[in-house]
Amino acid sequence: MMPFEELFYALRKGGIKLGLGDWMSVMEALSLGVMEPSLEDFYFVTRALVCKSENQFDIFDQAFASVMKGIETFRSELEKLLDWLKDPKTQSGIELPPGMTFEELMKKLEERLREQKKRHDGGNRMIGTGGASPFGNGGQNPQGVLIGGGGGGRSAVQVAEERRYKDYRDDVVLDERAMSLALKRLRKLSRRDEPLELDVDESVDKTCKNAGELELAFKPPRKNQARVLLMMDTGGSMDPFSEMVEQLFTAATKTNHWKKFEAYSFHNCVYEKTYTRIAEEKGFPTSRLLDERPAETFLIIVGDAYMAPYELTERHGAISLSHQNNTPGIVWLHKLRGHFKNAVWLNPMPERFWQNAWTIQTIAEIIPMFTLTLRGLDDAVKQLVRGQPPPLPELDPRYSYQRG
Repeated sequence: MMPFEELFYALRKGGIKLGLGDWMSVMEALSLGVMEPSLEDFYFVTRALVCKSENQFDIFDQAFASVMKGIETFRSELEKLLDWLKDPKTQSGIELPPGMTFEELMKKLEERLREQKKRHDGGNRMIGTGGASPFGNGGQNPQGVLIGGGGGGRSAVQVAEERRYKDYRDDVVLDERAMSLALKRLRKLSRRDEPLELDVDESVDKTCKNAGELELAFKPPRKNQARVLLMMDTGGSMDPFSEMVEQLFTAATKTNHWKKFEAYSFHNCVYEKTYTRIAEEKGFPTSRLLDERPAETFLIIVGDAYMAPYELTERHGAISLSHQNNTPGIVWLHKLRGHFKNAVWLNPMPERFWQNAWTIQTIAEIIPMFTLTLRGLDDAVKQLVRGQPPPLPELDPRYSYQRG
């Protein structure tokens, strides 16, 4: 496989939503000669064309460095492509019928990219020069894609390996500072009966309307009335994520602008009891949270949601043999979401593993689930503040609402 094909698939594998149309823009830039024949120019132009935001620069750098690292010490494949496409060999024959749609043409190109392993001159099928192939340069196909370019150099790979934009990524795991900044946006402001404060905007407006003569306006202060309830899964499959959860707990604890903050623990799933000190089994009845905490409380549950199905759906399904829960965990989760309308679930497990886990999929249908990354936490906070949660699906009638 040529490096350009490898780079295309490496970028897609890394998470950049790169279509063939985007990639053909790169090929068009190469064929039009808008860059010097150097790997450095190819790096910057390609990054500008395929990255939709600076958050993708680090993904691009990693893919570029891994694919292009081996070509800086000899004549680059990019330069070979330039020479090859400038020296077409002709051959007749047309494989694709006239009238093929663009989508069909792009599909064919993707198939050729997967198949092609070496240079082709002439012919009517592979990417090459001359001939009647719809892909390449110097051929006779009336409905094809022109491909050309140039390059070669060392510094671009070094730039990519520096990964100067790695802090911009929005799919990385959060540190405590990033968590604190995201959580500070979690607010519910309301006017309070306290000493008035100057309303700058209203004062400016009134002064302008008063022909420039100063007129001050005052208003009651707005205080953050947000109540936050944090529930964290601990132990077992959560052990690899313990440091991350501890950072979230620390960040939430240090965020002192909320009206009230509480934190409790559970193992695998919430049952009739949550814990302030789970190792000592010092707990708090879940039913009291439902009875005593206001419905407008922001509920944040952290866990991988990964467990045996019976732990979620069965009476006495808790993994601890000494814990005989009379009510299935799925019922408690349904009741929590039914009471706390603004609830989210933060999952430290990468999203690519969610699809094959039934319990993760089931819980995500009850409580909106987000990844514990910068982007995920930001989206979760927006969901909470927006106050427009998705509808709560009805609970399967097989599960009892009995309280344990």
